[in-house]
Amino acid sequence: MSFYQRYHRSPKNRLTHFFGVPMIVLAVMQAFSWVPLGPSGLNATHVIVLILLMYYFLLDVPLALAMTAFFAVMLAVTQHLAKLPLPWALAAFVVLFVGGWIVQLVGHHFEGRKPALLDNLFQIFIAPMFLMAEVFFHFGYKPGLKREVQELSMQSV
Repeated sequence: MSFYQRYHRSPKNRLTHFFGVPMIVLAVMQAFSWVPLGPSGLNATHVIVLILLMYYFLLDVPLALAMTAFFAVMLAVTQHLAKLPLPWALAAFVVLFVGGWIVQLVGHHFEGRKPALLDNLFQIFIAPMFLMAEVFFHFGYKPGLKREVQELSMQSV
């Protein structure tokens, strides 16, 4: 998360990410929901979310629990999008994905720095958890983690 924070110091940039990241995550979840995994009703989104949550639980249990709630909401919205007629579903995907990236790029314009994932593609998996950590930090939770992330992000500047 300290690597990610180096690219997100501007409050305006961080604010745009609270809109752009969920939009992109939802679009990607929607796209993978179109990949069924047999007759069980499971799809690729379910597997990806499960793997991501296992990784998040290895990193930090309270944040992973919050991310579980976040992904539960996103899965519910994804199921709703999956029931739309294909033209509407594709339109929703395009609006969410392209709109999310536009919002992200506007934020990085404020930051004056390119997105973190251009230097490390793995950051795309860290972004949602980083934003959840930001929510925790805002409300005074996990001050030790906040301090550690800030210290580590300053070491390599």
